[in-house]
Amino acid sequence: MPIHVILLVLFGALLHATWNAMIKAGTDKSLDASLVSAGGAVCALPFLIFLPLPNSAAWPFIGASAVLQFAYFQLVAGAYRAGDIGLVYPLMRGCAPLLIAATSGFILNETLSVGALVGTMTICAGILTLAFEARKGGGHAIRLALANACVIATYTYVDGVGARISGNAVSYTLWMSLLPPVLLFTWAISKRGAVAVAAHVRYNWWRGLIGGGGSIASYGLALWAMTKAPVATVAALRETSILFALLISVIVLKEKASPWRYLAGAIIALGGLILKLG
Repeated sequence: MPIHVILLVLFGALLHATWNAMIKAGTDKSLDASLVSAGGAVCALPFLIFLPLPNSAAWPFIGASAVLQFAYFQLVAGAYRAGDIGLVYPLMRGCAPLLIAATSGFILNETLSVGALVGTMTICAGILTLAFEARKGGGHAIRLALANACVIATYTYVDGVGARISGNAVSYTLWMSLLPPVLLFTWAISKRGAVAVAAHVRYNWWRGLIGGGGSIASYGLALWAMTKAPVATVAALRETSILFALLISVIVLKEKASPWRYLAGAIIALGGLILKLG
């Protein structure tokens, strides 16, 4: 994988950790997740007129991705309510690339080099190590996290293929971002009522705009990278967002990091080196 692709994927991982931390810190995780999705759509709109439409073959993938993104944001909110982030986040983000690495050979007919495969597995092992530091979170949280890992792996495949056949990965990403917030807010209004949802939006719109911009940029960089390198390798490297989340928790939130976090950081860094050398 070229160094410029690695650096851009890592920058996208930083953006991912940032908007994810904003949802975790919010008072209403479900509505904040919806706001982030809506913020991404708002940030995408001004750029659509400057980009070509995706090829017609990509539109079914855009529709399927929207439904999967709706499920993803709902499961993110539910998992954060049910369990400790030290358990939930590593399981969600760590199991997804494992699923992709295990299945990309017969689904996408991609062949990973030995170095890329070892690097991918090492990064995933480092991410999953963080689960050992969790002090709470039971079976329900684990089930939600594993379910979301399956959703993440599925939309990674859908969008990886969709971006490739769209003719323009950026255009695909921006169009794909428009429908999920419609589904999310329709669901929220049906459950809570328009007044409650509007009140939350009024006081937290900035959270959605900042988080949404980071979300759409992060995923756009990942999809672009998938047009330049194997999907499984990009998916694994993107999960280094957990390292940035660790730095945010220690430096910004002043949280104490357990030894498991430092061990995981060392393993992930080793995996990144193997990935580059492979």
